[in-house]
Amino acid sequence: MLFNPAIACLAALALGVSARPPPAAGFRSGDLVFGDTRSTQSTAIQLATGSPWSHVGLVEVAPDGAYVIEAIGKVSRTPWAAFRRRAGGRVLVLRPRGIPDAARTRAVAEAKALLGRPYDPCFGWGDDRIYCSELVVKAYERGAGVSLGKRERLGDLHLAGLEAAIRARWGRVPRDLVLVTPASLAADGRLDTVAEPP
Repeated sequence: MLFNPAIACLAALALGVSARPPPAAGFRSGDLVFGDTRSTQSTAIQLATGSPWSHVGLVEVAPDGAYVIEAIGKVSRTPWAAFRRRAGGRVLVLRPRGIPDAARTRAVAEAKALLGRPYDPCFGWGDDRIYCSELVVKAYERGAGVSLGKRERLGDLHLAGLEAAIRARWGRVPRDLVLVTPASLAADGRLDTVAEPP
């Protein structure tokens, strides 16, 4: 007897098994996915940058499903469904324009080479500790030879009302600290929209 996909889907429905398409259908490895971690730091990042996006990672489409390579706690490979659930379903997916699939795949491999590295709450630029947008920028610079987003000084962000929290973390307000924010990546005109929040 030949395999009939229509009969298999009906059988799955009859058994109560979901036969829906993958939740990341249409995504490609190397897509940038933006969300919100719902933490106090996330709120501070949103206020400082004037953006709804406080977190970013890279999509990896693998034979066993879609994942997000992200720096959260440590650099992790998070299943797409878990990432989306944590963001309350509100995510933005962007794709770098004109970058071949192979180069995007190399960028994902560069991000995965940093798996397990601890998160950097002080937003430094070394490889010993990594923050989310730093991971994405380094992955694309190293894997595709493209620098996304822009580097900004902490002092140029909207810090009104955040100085006390910044001093509590650093002991001072390091206004000359250079960093890349999720907002600067989301605003990069070389990225095309793949999926927007509902």
